[in-house]
Amino acid sequence: MTKKQKKMLVRIAVAFLLYAVLLILKETGTVKGMKEFPKGFLLYLIPYLVIGWDILWKAARNIRNGQIFDENFLMTLATFGAFGVGEYAEAVAVMLFYQVGEWFQSYAVNRSRASIAELMDICPEYANMEEDGQLVQVDPYDVQTGSVIIIKPGERIPLDGVVVDGTSMIDTSALTGESVPRRVTPGSDIISGCINGNGILHVRVTKEFENSTVSKILEMVENASSKKAKVENFITRFAKYYTPVVVIAAVILAILPPVVLGGGWSNWIQRACIFLVISCPCALVISVPLSFFGGIGAASKAGVLVKGSNYLEAMADVETVVFDKTGTLTKGEFKVTEVLPEQKKRELLTLAYAAEAYSDHPIAQSIREAYLEEKKDVTPEKISDAKEISGCGICAVYRGKELLAGNGKLMQTYGISFEPYRGIGTVVYLALDGKFEGTVVISDTIKEQAPETIRLLKQSGVKKTVMLTGDKKEAGEEAAKELGIDEVYTELLPGDKVELVEQLLDEMSGSGEKRAKLAFVGDGINDAPVLGRADVGIAMGSMGSDAAIEAADIVLMDDDTAKIAKITAIARKTIRIVRQNIVFALAVKALVLVLGAFGMANMWEAVFADVGVAVIAILNAMRALKTDGSK
Repeated sequence: MTKKQKKMLVRIAVAFLLYAVLLILKETGTVKGMKEFPKGFLLYLIPYLVIGWDILWKAARNIRNGQIFDENFLMTLATFGAFGVGEYAEAVAVMLFYQVGEWFQSYAVNRSRASIAELMDICPEYANMEEDGQLVQVDPYDVQTGSVIIIKPGERIPLDGVVVDGTSMIDTSALTGESVPRRVTPGSDIISGCINGNGILHVRVTKEFENSTVSKILEMVENASSKKAKVENFITRFAKYYTPVVVIAAVILAILPPVVLGGGWSNWIQRACIFLVISCPCALVISVPLSFFGGIGAASKAGVLVKGSNYLEAMADVETVVFDKTGTLTKGEFKVTEVLPEQKKRELLTLAYAAEAYSDHPIAQSIREAYLEEKKDVTPEKISDAKEISGCGICAVYRGKELLAGNGKLMQTYGISFEPYRGIGTVVYLALDGKFEGTVVISDTIKEQAPETIRLLKQSGVKKTVMLTGDKKEAGEEAAKELGIDEVYTELLPGDKVELVEQLLDEMSGSGEKRAKLAFVGDGINDAPVLGRADVGIAMGSMGSDAAIEAADIVLMDDDTAKIAKITAIARKTIRIVRQNIVFALAVKALVLVLGAFGMANMWEAVFADVGVAVIAILNAMRALKTDGSK
């Protein structure tokens, strides 16, 4: 509970005590004239000002600034009207219970923000660097890439880097939601925001602070509330026009019937005040954004960052999920599994190693590892004039001869006659001086949780799953079959992915806001354009590229694709709660408004229609905080 909330609670308690004393005095007849002016007015004015002075101040300030029609103005007008017709006790009750409702709203909002605000605590205050044999604490902003920092046990990791010395267990729960610590050893990547366990680590910094994981997370959290869902924008516009309409209606209700029917001014003014109390849109204005805050908070607890409630809303309507294959559904841990012809294995690995010497691609890494296992004392000469042909492979000069290393398209482009590989895996065809030399086959492994991800998505209501890959047809179809994917598109260039997503979007039924949504899940820099084009882009946060994370709308902090089904369930639960609150609030208010206009509802029923409905809607909205997405 915040200091402001505690102060408000004290005010509520004092006002309630004073109000209760006045009611007792009134009922027992201890003090005469409590219903009359000025004694009754002055006595009830004390608890009224104790509990309502801030509402009166806000109403006056907003009127001065030209912002007249809001809930502060409605409460001020309604309670002034109640005082005007001699309903002093009711005037105090309306303001008191309104503030009780506001306190519940404030508490609920802070509670729902808490899980998101916890992420703000991941920001490191300092980094340790060694200077003249002494550890010195420096600002993380001042640490350059390549510098070595020292992280003591229990300290928060200030910057992304690679462990160069030391072994420890890392608590990643603040970022990933994963409670099991992760072991790191020399050579392990390490990300900022996590907490070091029991070992001293020496870490070489790979990213400056402004580009680090923790910095990007904080930026996403800070910007999340600015991206509102369509239903939130609708409620904001609704309240903008709704409030002046009900004020005008209340004025008409107070003036027209007495003028037309004659007399009865007090009765109709009281009805108008009741009408104003009932019409306060607090239940909608607070509970709808609160539900989205709860949903985003639940997602963050599960290790999923949602950049705005509009993306959570879109995720609830997703019926098609498109996956990139490598690094998303598979581990991206490539290994050379076959070299054809076998008798030329060392020669082919030497050529492949030379061609991929300067590439950071996982396939190149796997070729280098296989070559180093096979080599004896032979080191290939360096290539020259190397150029990468997008989506095809590499063309270079090796020992004065043209060396080609890539897929079948590369061979066809250069008119090389080759023998297509019929097995499963990623294939690198090699040609030297216009002659086909042989084939190197690299295979990837499917992530353990990937088949479960597809099963859970279908169980949650996703109608179609699609996989996009640059692999050849046989490898892609085999992986899709193993995963249970509905459709697979193979041998794709980076630009082909965008075209296919465009095609899938066009094929989806309906149009505009009514049509079902498409989500794309990827991790590589080549996925950034597709992540931006999809209705919802989902990126891998732990191993994903910066470009992919920047372009995505939702980030999985630990690369666990099974959490896509969880965020889908959370999104749908959040939207379900939002709709429940809208229907409930409007239905109750409409009913009591009609009853109040015809004199069949008193001020206490009006208080329930405002404060009671708001509190019920808030309690319902807080259910969105549950991370399991259950009903």
